[in-house]
Amino acid sequence: MLNAVQTITIFQRQPNPKVLSAGQVIFEVGEPGDCMYGIIEGSVDILVDGKVVETISAGEVFAIGALVGVKNRTYTAIAKTDCKLAFLDEQRFLFVVQETPLFALQVMKNYSERLTRVEHSLSGLRQ
Repeated sequence: MLNAVQTITIFQRQPNPKVLSAGQVIFEVGEPGDCMYGIIEGSVDILVDGKVVETISAGEVFAIGALVGVKNRTYTAIAKTDCKLAFLDEQRFLFVVQETPLFALQVMKNYSERLTRVEHSLSGLRQ
């Protein structure tokens, strides 16, 4: 499995990274999405129903649903700190997976773990 440094290296090779300031909204729930993001530097808050359910940092990926058929964003993402993010659309994702097959496993693992954590967070909020 890839580690955070290897994941960051993959994203550093992507053109046109986005640089965001702390507090800047990356995307909001309900918006259409066509790419996933990788955090090169900084940290990002994931919000559901206006509450932070997770904070992720360099080496992690998010918004993966856009590449597996989820048309609209299911949560809001906000830069917690100043950030540098790279993004992969479907074409770039397939290219990276072709070059580094373990990247696909890392993305699936990350997606699965995030869903589990968010589900637990939401069940705790509802009680």
